[in-house]
Amino acid sequence: MPAKLKISPRYYRWHVDPGVEWIEKNTGYANLDWEIPLSQAAVVLLDVWDRHYIHDPEDRAEEIIQTKLVPLVAACRKAGLLLIHAPSPGHDLAQNHPNWVNLASKDEINPTNDPEWPPAAFRGKKGGYSQYARPPEPREQEIRDRVDDRTMHPAVAPEDDEPVIAYGEELHRYCKQHGILFLLYVGFNTNACILHRDYGTLEMAKRGYEIVMIRDCTTGMESFETHDGLWQTRVAVQILEMFGKYSITSDEVIAGLGD
Repeated sequence: MPAKLKISPRYYRWHVDPGVEWIEKNTGYANLDWEIPLSQAAVVLLDVWDRHYIHDPEDRAEEIIQTKLVPLVAACRKAGLLLIHAPSPGHDLAQNHPNWVNLASKDEINPTNDPEWPPAAFRGKKGGYSQYARPPEPREQEIRDRVDDRTMHPAVAPEDDEPVIAYGEELHRYCKQHGILFLLYVGFNTNACILHRDYGTLEMAKRGYEIVMIRDCTTGMESFETHDGLWQTRVAVQILEMFGKYSITSDEVIAGLGD
């Protein structure tokens, strides 16, 4: 009998039961019961870096990696649930890894972009458009120095032949080759790369994949207004739950893999 992943993914239910007033305060979470063939699922480790230029998310991520991701990755490897490593395309990190699947070129990653419009000068905020550019930051070089040589976190780095991808098109082609339909996401940062990378949750959902965020295996970049309650992180997860995607915890995934 094929191996299964048994989980109850959570989503946000906009609807209410009969007889209940249909207002926002009466909406809430609901769960489904899924049995997914293990061969049709993969965990995507998105931008799981060894450092961050802001200390707060770096500290939160490190704790998550050590306490949540390490046991989850171990359980996935033991059960045979595929791990796909998706480091940012910056500095050709994925392309320089021996496990890079090499399924798409840079020219193929944004095939719908029009090279002529908006104009290149407008995109780069140069010439007559320079007034719309944000001012340079005095510590920009300090940021670059801190992250230029970052790499995938060694505690959960690729092992054996675990695939490494650089682009969303590459992730799609790999999934197509291997019959993968369900993508479970972990990584950083929730309100940035998790949502907006071309291999992230929103873009892969547009391609038709079922998206599940493992919500205790991520953290976002908070503002001074949201830091104490981690509201950027919580709302980013809830955006997924509200609009056709799901979330779950790492403990639930581990339990769903069985012994």
